[in-house]
Amino acid sequence: MFVLPGDSIGATEEFRAGTQTYESAGNIYATVAGTVKTDNRDRTISVIPGTSTPPVLKRGDVVIGQVTGLRDSLVLVAIAGVRGVTDRAIPDVGPAVIHVSNIKKAYVKDISREFGLFDIVKARITDLRNMRLDTSEPELGVMKALCSRCRTAMTQNGSRLMCPECRQVETRKTSTDYGSGII
Repeated sequence: MFVLPGDSIGATEEFRAGTQTYESAGNIYATVAGTVKTDNRDRTISVIPGTSTPPVLKRGDVVIGQVTGLRDSLVLVAIAGVRGVTDRAIPDVGPAVIHVSNIKKAYVKDISREFGLFDIVKARITDLRNMRLDTSEPELGVMKALCSRCRTAMTQNGSRLMCPECRQVETRKTSTDYGSGII
């Protein structure tokens, strides 16, 4: 059965709301245009999108973003993409934050030694409601850093980053994929 957003597709007495659905007043409704799919084993009802829809962010997703601000205990990030989604822009979810406790597994004395303005970061979503991110895993962190002095892309030299233009040396919480562009 093909449905449109807002169409009633079942009752909460019979099914649990699955992907691309929501519950309201005991009924389950479609959030996208598509085909209804029921799973009798776990009693869920879902909608398989019939059109290409913007990705829905989930807890645990790996996202790419740009550092837009640094505060005493957090980093502000504008999310630009989601791992595995290349054909659609993500919906504007507002600023995400990396709290100082989620930067790395070791103690962080100064956030500006771990991130810089305009850095491109790879992080995992830990909380959707507050858009909290985590970079404590080795494959997460800064993927591209810009020199704080001249804004040139920095190259990795061991555990430090060096600017090829002005020779400035800086530190960051880098991803194991630093400089590769691999999400």
